[in-house]
Amino acid sequence: QVQFVESGGGLVQAGGSLRLTCTASGGSIDSIDGMAWYRLAPGKQRELVAVVAKSGTTNYHDSVKGRFTISRDNAKNAVYLYMSSLKPEDTAIYYCNDLWVASAPNFDSWGQGTQVTVST
Repeated sequence: QVQFVESGGGLVQAGGSLRLTCTASGGSIDSIDGMAWYRLAPGKQRELVAVVAKSGTTNYHDSVKGRFTISRDNAKNAVYLYMSSLKPEDTAIYYCNDLWVASAPNFDSWGQGTQVTVST
């Protein structure tokens, strides 16, 4: 089973930018059609932030459209999330996963995530 490790989070001021990296191990993301970034904010449910298909097609949560960019590098077995014009409401722990696998009922296999904190 492919496992994912997220990195690149940190503390940034509103309006700033960060690039998150998701590195896969135990398998190749080349076999995964949809790779996704999710986030979990205090007091809220985990939400799907962005998806990138093998074809390169991307989709985004309305709240991040125009500010976040998801990409994948199958050769490096990695997925990235470039975040710009960050807002305090983007503060959350960010996770990556296989979109299909993570959409299964009662799915609960997540990595450690990477904390993003946006200050005013």
